Amino acid sequence: MGYSMVLIVTSLLLVLQLSTVVAKGKAIGAPIMAPAPAPAPGPEYTNLTDLLSVAGPFHTFLNYLESTKVIETFQTQANNTEQGITLFVPKNSAFTSLKKPSLSNLTSDQLKSLCLFHALPRYYSLADFKNLSDMSPVSTLAGGNLYSLNFTDDSGTVHLNSGWSRTKVSSAVRATYPVAVYQVDKVLLPEAIFGTELPPMPAPAPAPVKDIAPTADGPAADQTGNAKAPASRDSSSPSASHKMMSWGILNHLFLAIGGGFLMFFL
Repeated sequence: MGYSMVLIVTSLLLVLQLSTVVAKGKAIGAPIMAPAPAPAPGPEYTNLTDLLSVAGPFHTFLNYLESTKVIETFQTQANNTEQGITLFVPKNSAFTSLKKPSLSNLTSDQLKSLCLFHALPRYYSLADFKNLSDMSPVSTLAGGNLYSLNFTDDSGTVHLNSGWSRTKVSSAVRATYPVAVYQVDKVLLPEAIFGTELPPMPAPAPAPVKDIAPTADGPAADQTGNAKAPASRDSSSPSASHKMMSWGILNHLFLAIGGGFLMFFL
């Protein structure tokens, strides 16, 4: 009986030891799996409406974006594309100082194009504007060569030329991918809309014309408009010379007749 118990215990120990060896062998032969890397965080969602509402005095421009629904286009470009977006936002004072031309005369399509003209379909940092100077003109979200901007980097100051208006970037409101927002001092007016509405140059005033009424029996006027003085009847006229010659002949005739009578009687 005692011998049987020793045999059972010994067998159990052998089984446990064998299981341990097999488990270690599997662990050694199995490849070590590294933990999967955590997914890279995507760009932070940017609500452009909230940003423009609190970032600065941009309410006038924001109202135009919302009324034309261009804000939805900007939002899609900012958060649903890899290129991102760059906005040039005029201050409220830029619209109040805009006397002529007036935006109230634009059609709905023209106003929409004007809003799209203030955005580039890609994210650009301030350092990227040096390259944009060499790439000018640069197409905007309004599309086409007629809606492009020219950039000039003057010692770090970025100047924009729309063909009709010129302005500069006065501050960076946000410059974090995928959204860059820069404040500009003037409204960007595309030449495609306003280029045909340049105020015409005033025509020169016509020279005043003297209203001189002709008189019935007045002296005739020459080509310069000056009246001719009547010719004087002096001795140089043909009628005066003819009369003088007639009187001279008669005088000689009378003298000849008188001298003949005197010789006859004497």
